[in-house]
Amino acid sequence: MGGTIRTGGHGRLGSVLSGLVVAVGCVLFLGGFAWGALVYRPYTVPTDSMNPTVTAGDRVLAQRIDGDEVRRGDVVVFTDRTWGDLPMIKRVVAVGGDTVACCDADGRLTLDGKPVEEPYVRSQGWGVDEAASPSTFSATVPEGHLFLLGDQRAASQDSRVHLQDPGRGSVPRSAVSARLDAVVWPWDGAAVVDRPRAFAGLPGGVSKPGPVRELGWAVVAGAALILGGAAYGPLARLGSRSRPGPRPGSGSGSSGGAAPRG
Repeated sequence: MGGTIRTGGHGRLGSVLSGLVVAVGCVLFLGGFAWGALVYRPYTVPTDSMNPTVTAGDRVLAQRIDGDEVRRGDVVVFTDRTWGDLPMIKRVVAVGGDTVACCDADGRLTLDGKPVEEPYVRSQGWGVDEAASPSTFSATVPEGHLFLLGDQRAASQDSRVHLQDPGRGSVPRSAVSARLDAVVWPWDGAAVVDRPRAFAGLPGGVSKPGPVRELGWAVVAGAALILGGAAYGPLARLGSRSRPGPRPGSGSGSSGGAAPRG
């Protein structure tokens, strides 16, 4: 008598769905990395001049931008011949037309006479009543230029040491190649670099964050989908093996009648 071979419809559907899940995961995972490679450049921070925002040895992601996109408060990567012709990382505190000075009666940096709160500047170690800079200075930034300071004001070689240069310590916007968006290593220090609110009310406001969060979620979601879809097959096989088989005599071919008593 011919038998019937059963093929599990649920198994086929599960295999198809798991394949789709893995495919979508690959698109998100690989697409996230590809998008990131187009938008961002990785850098290793060389010194502690931007401490505590970033410290020496940190691996960071910097969004590729044009100098015209730079706003006050941005932490940028730039290269200028006067500054040694090497990539450097500093914070933009003033742009063309601003008069930047330090310090007011409360030790704060000022832009056109208005004080700026700088929460990213921590204890600098040069006195009890610490100011935004251990040395006083004042400069009017030429149009098309940027005035840059390190967050570690006691140790940063920045615009203050170039005040006698033709640009009054500033660099042209064209010198900027990227803007820091996130610290990615070490893991315990990974964070998005926020835009300071103190500059938001000034003309031009602050820059918008790059897509680093969206890229991160795409990569994480893609990895989760790939792992979840790939795990379906082994889990399904394990589940089928753990199901109890039919008992002897309970098949469709048994008579099912009771045996007569003698």
